[in-house]
Amino acid sequence: MYLIGSGPGDPGLITLKAIEIIRKADVLVYDHLANSKLLSEATDAAEKVYAGKESSEHTLAQDKINRLLADMAKEGKTVVRLKGGDPFIFGRGGEEAEYLASQSVPFEIVPGITSAIAVPAYAGIPLTHRDYTTSVAFITGHERPDKEKSAIPWKELATGPGTLVFLMGVKNLPLICQTLIRNGRPPKTPAAVIRWGTLASQQTIIGTVSDITQRVEDAGLKPPAIIVIGEVVRLREDLNWFEKRPLFGKRIVVTRSRAQASQLVELLEGQGAQVIEYPTIRIQPVDPNPELEKAIKQIESYDWLLFTSVNGVECFFNCLDRMGLDARALCMAKIGAIGPATAGSLLNRGIKADFVPQSYKAEGIIDGLLAMGIKGEKVLVPRAAQAREILPEQLTGEGADVLVVPVYETFPEKGPEADELAMSIKSGDVFMITFTSSSTVTNFFSSIEGKIGKEDLNRIVMACIGPVTEKTLAEFGFSARIVSKVYTIPELVNAIVEYVDVQGI
Repeated sequence: MYLIGSGPGDPGLITLKAIEIIRKADVLVYDHLANSKLLSEATDAAEKVYAGKESSEHTLAQDKINRLLADMAKEGKTVVRLKGGDPFIFGRGGEEAEYLASQSVPFEIVPGITSAIAVPAYAGIPLTHRDYTTSVAFITGHERPDKEKSAIPWKELATGPGTLVFLMGVKNLPLICQTLIRNGRPPKTPAAVIRWGTLASQQTIIGTVSDITQRVEDAGLKPPAIIVIGEVVRLREDLNWFEKRPLFGKRIVVTRSRAQASQLVELLEGQGAQVIEYPTIRIQPVDPNPELEKAIKQIESYDWLLFTSVNGVECFFNCLDRMGLDARALCMAKIGAIGPATAGSLLNRGIKADFVPQSYKAEGIIDGLLAMGIKGEKVLVPRAAQAREILPEQLTGEGADVLVVPVYETFPEKGPEADELAMSIKSGDVFMITFTSSSTVTNFFSSIEGKIGKEDLNRIVMACIGPVTEKTLAEFGFSARIVSKVYTIPELVNAIVEYVDVQGI
């Protein structure tokens, strides 16, 4: 039995040990503040139980959670209790551990980064600083309602020089501020309230103890949020790093397949974007693939092996591996890659491409190959089953002997998220939609047909990875405001950041 702290919200702030344990869990009992991305680290077979608490709304009462954990652990299962922040910082982890101990259930505590320190850091507020204060106090902003008398030492907190951090205190913010002032805290003491800290939806309100309540009310800020009171709040003006990232808070839709989206998602989030994953295609290898196996058995007869995508590289080498072969089997052929991402995938397998075109359009590829003497050569092209025929047709027309072997297929991915995405677009929450291939464009519009009007989509910035994808988008009646000059994921993100900077939005 494991009690694990999942950190303050940003899934990157969970510990390596916690991830290792989640991956071997039979049961995952998780809280409202545990990032849903962490659930994907568990196996598909793992049972996932939601035990979240939102203000006065509790999915499961605490005593039921305690019994549930003990009962499942006694069944011999590897049980993970995934809690927001740190289990022992206002997380009731102590109560759950006490109950497990009373039931003779062995347990292990895996600490997490508490929001009490992480959220102020992401807001540019150091809790201690030798020019301001050398002490800090963490206080619950929501004491047990059945307490007759507050256990918080208000007089000492109000008159002490340290930083005060209140967790779960937004609803009690007026009472907290009034009590501090009544007990001697200067009304002009700087104060901050930070909502959804460490996430792209982070929102920070700055004021003083005397006016922060009104400022929060005017902003309509709701829980979850933490309150920071002290002179260190003044440092935010210079140290606010997180909210100054170029794409901070902008909601961007990624339509790439779920298996391929990670790089684009990570790069966008690294620039501050709030990413909505909406996969419109699913990649499925052709398996079994006797045609590819036959071609590999005759690989020494080919002069060229031409890869047109990272997926083609992966599927080809997976088949090569299943046949008990490796890159040495390709020593007689020259290797071509349609672009730098494909060339990079080959390099990861120890192969430096002999040919990478300067222009990634079919015309540029053909001209480059002709210059290398491909006329009359035997060429193997492992690629998608659904792909434009222009490349093999023109190579054949120029005198090459071309064999195209489908190694993977793309299928439309239609999930239940379509209605939710449509609502977000209509409400104006979505800033941008990214397209990384023609198939993502086609499948996106197919999935939302009848759900969103053209006037709603016209308000959204659309970004394409290259002119072929841009052309497909135009066929649906929309113009791409962003088209990357180099057709790679990093360059697409660079183009997005440049657009936002130039537009000043």
